[in-house]
Amino acid sequence: MRKIITVAEMRTAVAGFRAEGKSVVLVPTSGALHAGHAALITAARSRGQAVVVSVFVNPLAFGPSENFASYPRSPDADCRQCDELKVDAVFMPTTDEFYPRGYSTFVTEEAVSKPLCGVSRPTHFRGVATAITKLISVVQPDALVLGQKDSQQVAVVQKLIHDCQLGVEVVVVPTVREADGLAVSVRNRELTPNQRQDARAIFAALDQAKAMVAQGVRSTDRVIAEATHVLGERRRVRVIYVAMVDPATMEPMREIVPGRTLLAIAVWVDEVRLTDNVLL
Repeated sequence: MRKIITVAEMRTAVAGFRAEGKSVVLVPTSGALHAGHAALITAARSRGQAVVVSVFVNPLAFGPSENFASYPRSPDADCRQCDELKVDAVFMPTTDEFYPRGYSTFVTEEAVSKPLCGVSRPTHFRGVATAITKLISVVQPDALVLGQKDSQQVAVVQKLIHDCQLGVEVVVVPTVREADGLAVSVRNRELTPNQRQDARAIFAALDQAKAMVAQGVRSTDRVIAEATHVLGERRRVRVIYVAMVDPATMEPMREIVPGRTLLAIAVWVDEVRLTDNVLL
């Protein structure tokens, strides 16, 4: 496995993969790798001959009130895990390498990024779109592997690739969950035992919604009301949004269409922000 810091070296490595006739698959991450990332890397390995994992905490994805400096970082452990999973190259640029002095170019998606997390984090997806565009430019992958856990991010990236005609396949991997149903996330590390107990209400709300749809309920209002009620039973949980949306456009849906309606949830558990979703 190669650990790569500079854009120039990453381009050279990709040229080497291409010279060997290998397809290239990129797994973009913010580091602090966990079981969810391992599932993405495993999926990438099955899709291409050369797997590149980017590890970059993107400052553009953080708002003014969000602490970029305190985001978990574990570069040595990340490299060990990537080595164990037989990753070909880990791209770990510094902020100055990725956004050199005087950097002033940004990529903005104007529709899919606006609702849901775009309301409370208005600059987040501009940061995501900019970083993904740069990564695609540097790595030139045949495919990009993302997790369903970040459903709106998936939709934004898919729209970006479609609109800009980048010709990169997007592979979406199902959400990996812990034994209690909580979606695997870097943020889970911040939860105390009591907070985690309350956070389980997120999975309970999703599960209740799935049960209602299985019983024939098609009213989005009814399912949203029930999911919100389940979340409201936990005193540490404050709802940011509970929404029924089209998974591609993030536009609200009036009626549940099985297989085409996404229930998306975002909450605060005290000061920890968590998101989750399920395709009903």
